[in-house]
Amino acid sequence: MLSQAAGTKGTVVNRKSKHIVIVGGGYVGLYTGLRLQRRLRRELRDGSVRVTLIDPRSYMTYQPFLPEVAAGNISPRHVVTPLRRVLPKIRILNGMVTKVHHERRTLVFQPPVGQARELDYDIIVMAAGSISRTLPIPGLADAAIGFKTIGEAIALRNRVLALLDRADSSDDPDVRRRALTFVVVGGGFAGIEVLAELQDMTSDAIKYYPTIEEKDLRWVLIEASDRILPEVGPEMGEWTAEQLRERGIELKMKTLLESCEGGLVKTSDGDEFEAATIVWTAGVKASPVVDSTDLPLDENGRIKTTTRLTVDGVEGAFAAGDIAGVPDVTQPGKYCAPNAQHAVRQAKVLADNIVAYLCGRELKEYRHRYVGSVAGLGLHRGVANVYGIKLRGFPAWFTHRTYHLLRIPTFNRKARVVMDWTLALFFRRETISLGELENPREVFRAAALSGRKR
Repeated sequence: MLSQAAGTKGTVVNRKSKHIVIVGGGYVGLYTGLRLQRRLRRELRDGSVRVTLIDPRSYMTYQPFLPEVAAGNISPRHVVTPLRRVLPKIRILNGMVTKVHHERRTLVFQPPVGQARELDYDIIVMAAGSISRTLPIPGLADAAIGFKTIGEAIALRNRVLALLDRADSSDDPDVRRRALTFVVVGGGFAGIEVLAELQDMTSDAIKYYPTIEEKDLRWVLIEASDRILPEVGPEMGEWTAEQLRERGIELKMKTLLESCEGGLVKTSDGDEFEAATIVWTAGVKASPVVDSTDLPLDENGRIKTTTRLTVDGVEGAFAAGDIAGVPDVTQPGKYCAPNAQHAVRQAKVLADNIVAYLCGRELKEYRHRYVGSVAGLGLHRGVANVYGIKLRGFPAWFTHRTYHLLRIPTFNRKARVVMDWTLALFFRRETISLGELENPREVFRAAALSGRKR
C-alpha cells in the first residue's frame, strides 16, 4: 500500500504505480474521476498512480434532462458530457467489463471490436449504474421502449412526432386511433416527467395538423401502486395526479400491464386497446455486471457496500450509485435511494476515501440527509418538495430547472442548456420527426436494390 511521505501530510509516495479502475462512466464514474484528477494531480503526472475508466459509451448522460430532450426543449448533445474531454488525465476505454476476479485483482475487458483482454488493477470502483427492471410480460421486449438513455429519448421523440404524421395522413380510424394512443408504464419521476413533457409537446405540435384535435389523443399512465411520485409526498403526488387528469391523461392506478403483444395493450383492470407507443419506466435494477464478479451482493442484487463506500469485507474495492446497496446513516435500516442526488455526493466521498486508502488514513462515512425532490410537468409546470417546502406550478418548474442546471457537469453544458432555454423564449420548439436517423442506410439500400433490377 502507498503511504505518506515523512513530514508531508497526505502525500502519496512513488514506491510503486497503483492502478485504479472505475467501472462505469455515469454520475459516480465521472465525478469520482473528476475529483481523483484534482486530488491526485501530481501522482497522475509522475505515474505513481494510473486511473482507467471503462464504459460502453464515451460520454456521461445527465438523465434528469432526458424528458426535456424528448420534448425538444434541449438539444440532445447538450445533456451529455464527453468523458475524454473532461477527464484528460484518465485513460478511457469503451467497451464492457464481462468478468471481475477481485481476489486476483483482474477483470476481463471486451471492446466493441476485437478480442477480450485481461486488465490488472490495484483498486476497483464499481459504478456501472443500473438498467431498466423489466418483467416477463408478453410482447414487452418487442413493443415497448425504455427511458434511460439519450438514444431512447431521441427515438421516443421521433416516434411520437412520426405517429402524428401517420395519423394526419390516414383516413383509417383504426390506424389513427392506434397511432394517437400513447402509454407510459410507471408513475415515478421518469414516467411522470416524460408523460407530461410529451403530452405538452404534442399539444403544441397538433396546431400544424389540421385533422388532429386534442380529443383525438389518448395518453394513459399505468401504475401498479395507488400513488404517483412518492418522493414528493402524498399531498403533492395527489395534486400532480389531479393536474394530469385535468389535461386529459388517464391514470390507471393499482393496475398492471398484463401483455402488449403487437401493440395490443391488456391491463389487469380488464381494459384492452391498441397503442403504437409504449414507454416502460417501472423501476431499475443493478447492472448485470454484478453477476459476473466475486464481490458480495445484498438481498436486492446490488453490491454489498459499507457506509464508507467500500465493498463489505473486501480490500481495495469501492462501490456507489445504483449498483451499490449503501446504508443510509441518517435513516438506520434503510438504503440510500438510487438517484442522482446521492450518486454525485457519494462520488466525492468515494474519491476522497480512495486517496485516504492510498495514504493509509482513516476513511470517512457517507452521510447525506435527503434534500427533497423536484419534477417538471411540461413548460411552466412542475411540482417540488424541498426541505419540506412544497411548491407547485411555475415556482416548482423554475426550481426544477434551476436545481438541475446547477447540477449538470461543466460550465460548457450549463451554458448550452441556458442557450436552448433562451432561444425557446423567442421561437417555437421544433416539431419535426427525424426517424430516418435510426436507419440512415434504408434510402441508399433501396436505391441500390432498384438499380439491380434494371
